[in-house]
Amino acid sequence: MITKVRKFFSSLLPYFRPIFFNFLKVQTQFYIPHPLLRDFIQCIMVIDVKVDASPGPVVIPYPPTPQNSLFFYINDQIQVQFDNARGFVLQPRSVIVGPQLTPVRIDINQSHKAVRVGFHPGGLYRFLGFSLHEMIDGNYDAADVFGNDMQRVHQQLQEADSFDAIKEVVEQFLLQHLQHLKPVLPFDHAMLQLMKHDGNVPIEGIASMSCLSLRQFERVCKQRIGMPPKLFARIIRFSKAYRLRENFPLKSWTSIAHECGYFDQMHFIRDFKQFALVVPGIIEKELERVSVRLQSAMRL
Repeated sequence: MITKVRKFFSSLLPYFRPIFFNFLKVQTQFYIPHPLLRDFIQCIMVIDVKVDASPGPVVIPYPPTPQNSLFFYINDQIQVQFDNARGFVLQPRSVIVGPQLTPVRIDINQSHKAVRVGFHPGGLYRFLGFSLHEMIDGNYDAADVFGNDMQRVHQQLQEADSFDAIKEVVEQFLLQHLQHLKPVLPFDHAMLQLMKHDGNVPIEGIASMSCLSLRQFERVCKQRIGMPPKLFARIIRFSKAYRLRENFPLKSWTSIAHECGYFDQMHFIRDFKQFALVVPGIIEKELERVSVRLQSAMRL
């Protein structure tokens, strides 16, 4: 009898794969920005992830999101793999992330303490004054844009002794650069509505809310968002689906697709293939192997 039991469990061994997670301590805090910042910045997020010494890097998939961001890395700088065929690239202390169409992989190292400024649709364009179409799939050193200011900000972030103090440093930096802020347009409010409805609003309706003809709307969208409006709406839907899976691993893909406004499986799978480069089933296996999920707490 004992021999039969041993043989039975031995036969099951090939179906089990060991999964090893690094021990993590994760702290996250969201802040509503200063009133003068709220019409172009959605939130300021501070995150602190500490990883016990362990073999191997902590590599996390990071597919496109519809939110442009400004990152400040206080402790370890992250490394990013932009192309699976190439190695990881060390990122600057502060990084401007424009519109993303292609997924990346991130190595957060052992002490990931960072601030993410999340912009409303069109907010990064208003803050920088650059056409976002030129920034597609680009990560830019903020020091190249803001000069010596960044050295001062990084020093203050190193000295900040709490999450609140970190937020104050970043907020003061943003307030000091308001003099060049582009004016808000009806377009920006309309795109915010598209975001709030998970991309499930007819583009003609959003153009009408923008007080623009469809042709004018397409042109302004390319400048302020960086891509055609229909593509932006698809990324909004995809991002919600991906984040739902990160937050609720037991939720079925069918339920997720329905909740995000997908009306057929073909379009759902098409978006995952384009924006994650893999089908949903592969994403499921990837998320089983990662020990921290950087988009699960994201607020759009």
